[in-house]
Amino acid sequence: MTYCMVCGSKLDSQYLENEGDIPYCPDCASFRFPIFSTAVSMIVLNQQLDKVLLIQQYQKQDYILVAGYINKGENAEAAVSREIAEEVGLSVSQIQANHSEYYAPSNTLMLNYVCVASQESATLTDEVDAATWFGLAEARQAIKANSLAKRFLESFLDKHELGVAQVKGGIK
Repeated sequence: MTYCMVCGSKLDSQYLENEGDIPYCPDCASFRFPIFSTAVSMIVLNQQLDKVLLIQQYQKQDYILVAGYINKGENAEAAVSREIAEEVGLSVSQIQANHSEYYAPSNTLMLNYVCVASQESATLTDEVDAATWFGLAEARQAIKANSLAKRFLESFLDKHELGVAQVKGGIK
């Protein structure tokens, strides 16, 4: 961050105890901590926990995970449910955190979750071109190469030995 988001003045760097060097606005006399967007992406599993829903958007052929930004005042789990309902018309349960990563191209902290869809019959909106269920091993191959979505999916699959441990009480 180079300029103050309040007054537009060029920021200096000033030491703040327990924080280190932090951008500082001399005109506002205030520290300016980084600002970024926060979004969720979802590994949507079917009821049998053996398929993953991948989508295509914006006339691109690549398969990715359902994702979207968190609204002001909304928690991440609510955003997971809302985005899946908005994009593919499914309700989900057993929402659990998987992994997170900062995505520099859009200045976004991506929070990835795993959840279970109530059914496999998706209803597409104008945000999604196609939604396809893939077996777990197939999904690893189908998802966009060198993408954040692929890293999230592979992280989940690797932790779960190319599958989902079917443990009483949900996803583990």
